[in-house]
Amino acid sequence: MRWLGDRFSNLFGRRDRAAGSKRGAEAVAAAENRAEQNGIETATNKETEREIEKEIEKEIESNKEIGIGTEAVKASENKTGDKKMVIIAGLGNPTREYENTRHNIGFMAVDALADKYNISVMDCRHRALVGKGVIGGTKVVLVKPLTYMNLSGEAIRAVVDYYKVDAESELIVIYDDISLDVGQLRIRKKGSAGGHNGIKNIIANLGSDTFLRIKVGVGEKPKGYDLADYVLGHFSKEEMKVMAESLEKVDGAVNMMLEDQVDMAMNNYNVKSTKRE
Repeated sequence: MRWLGDRFSNLFGRRDRAAGSKRGAEAVAAAENRAEQNGIETATNKETEREIEKEIEKEIESNKEIGIGTEAVKASENKTGDKKMVIIAGLGNPTREYENTRHNIGFMAVDALADKYNISVMDCRHRALVGKGVIGGTKVVLVKPLTYMNLSGEAIRAVVDYYKVDAESELIVIYDDISLDVGQLRIRKKGSAGGHNGIKNIIANLGSDTFLRIKVGVGEKPKGYDLADYVLGHFSKEEMKVMAESLEKVDGAVNMMLEDQVDMAMNNYNVKSTKRE
């Protein structure tokens, strides 16, 4: 679960990076071991979620004692005044086995944004990993649900309610799309789930299909492949290079969308497709 290990490392800062990485890795490993022993296979394994949350919370409390990881966020919040806050949620599955899989491109996008804008996505609440920061002068909350893909809407609804944002204009969801070629983007203001279970659950929990979204292409399922096996499969080395470039485009699209330039983002980044929306 490198995405959790990376967040632990960033949280401790430069002067404590080595110690932070070690403690973070141990905490994540402990949570994963318990998860594997319990036989995680579905999104409804709440015992595993609690174990993950407890380990993360221990590290966060430890960091608070030495005063690390909070000043940057406080300073960022002070710079934004009373501007709006936007939730940026990336969809995926926790635990190491899903790292760098096609279905986890949403997590990868959030990690890329967190790294670029120095946002620690380590606050464990609302059944998700959450981090507050600033992108382009706008307050943002980065979110990675811990509910597993099929119940993503439960975590996102909780975050939306907590921050009292307008889901139609202040929520951006990033996720995988098999109808697009690897690395291609498709930005939408609303629409159906298109067969994506994570989006289906978000629509059900929000009671609306009107929210901003960035679809990231992971390529069409090869003939004869099981769909679940394909989306839970890992990117090849060549595909990872393409995805790295795609995540830079996601950053550009997010910045435009935060400036209320959604139409411009659609014109700049959307690609033609004859397949399902």
